[in-house]
Amino acid sequence: MLIVPALALTACGGGESKEPTDAKSASSSPDKPADQPEAPKPVDSADPMPTVKGEVGKQPEVTIPKGEPSGKFVVNTVKAGDGAEVKKGDLVVAGYEAKVWKGSKSLGGSYGEKGAPQVISAGSPTVIPAFSQAVLGKKLGSRLLVVAPPAAAFGAQGQPQMGVGPTDNLVFVLDLQKVMPKKAEGEQKDTAADQPKIEADKEEPATIVIPKNDPPKKLVSETLIEGDGPAVKKGQTVYMQYSGAAWELNKGKPKAELFDSSWKTGSPFVTPIGEGRVIKGWDEGLVGKKAGSRVMLVIPPDMAYGKEAKGETLPANSTLVFVVDILSAV
Repeated sequence: MLIVPALALTACGGGESKEPTDAKSASSSPDKPADQPEAPKPVDSADPMPTVKGEVGKQPEVTIPKGEPSGKFVVNTVKAGDGAEVKKGDLVVAGYEAKVWKGSKSLGGSYGEKGAPQVISAGSPTVIPAFSQAVLGKKLGSRLLVVAPPAAAFGAQGQPQMGVGPTDNLVFVLDLQKVMPKKAEGEQKDTAADQPKIEADKEEPATIVIPKNDPPKKLVSETLIEGDGPAVKKGQTVYMQYSGAAWELNKGKPKAELFDSSWKTGSPFVTPIGEGRVIKGWDEGLVGKKAGSRVMLVIPPDMAYGKEAKGETLPANSTLVFVVDILSAV
């Protein structure tokens, strides 16, 4: 289970949902509360300190000492890697293990049978410092031990859904694996005259232009840029960037108004695919596509939200148009 959907929820259920999901969705890294004060600067060590055993890339054994934590924000390099240095804005793929200091309560990790790594937007102001600040300037291949007081984690409100209280200090072990591409790369092919036109060459929400004709009645899943990664399999966790627009509301306009885009969070959207966790058009349209690809999805209402409206921006019986960059699948 990903730590993200548990720790960093973005409301997605209910009548105001704008995400392409039937359940809950999340960005790839834990969100920083909007009103949280600035975190303290990290230090390399403090007393007392947890200990970490095990090889980088394998599940660590984390022992939390008796007594109260120092209250300092600690980022300790357990083992330095020899890869590239992480820069601000990099999307860092990291294996992890997480605990609450008090009681040594486990918050999960990526090394279990169904675990998946975190994708951390380095230096992002919208991601908790325990992730975004911890990885900055570190080298890929490193193992980090992070002790995060509330000011470097979830602030005074804690994270009740995971049993993280307002005064809880958290302990993370992060194994920095690689930097994920931010978007699909390559020459994009043109779409047919009766299909939407897509411009998505920048690291920002795509521009979608919807033609004057009526939408197709069947699912369209068209690869605009074919990646060179493995094909996405049912049950995998997929990391992607997407933008979405409603066909009828934007038909014939010079530029469609997007009802949602993952680009606004600064981090990729993360979800299991092919298992009913997202709308049917995503499950059927993305399984089998290669990692690194850009895919245009035109999804009829019966494979999207059907007769259910999603607020004022997405009426009932909407045909949806998505541009999806598949960054990775694990």
